[in-house]
Amino acid sequence: MMHTDLIDQEDLLGQLRALGFEMPAGATAEQACECAVRGLDAHRAKALRGMVEQLLGGRATLLPAVRQAIDRNLLPALASFAR
Repeated sequence: MMHTDLIDQEDLLGQLRALGFEMPAGATAEQACECAVRGLDAHRAKALRGMVEQLLGGRATLLPAVRQAIDRNLLPALASFAR
């Protein structure tokens, strides 16, 4: 039997909260990513970039809603911050 790790909306919200981002209870992946990029500064961008790199480069499968939220919100916001 093959076991696949999945990253769902709750996993994404948990990881964002662990980095110190605040978001309303019951937020969707899209809403959580929108909250994360509000007021993003260089320090938070570095932490967020590390999380995104881990998610995109890891072995786990991102559910489509999570991947879309990252692509639409986090990647463009992180592109505006230099490494």
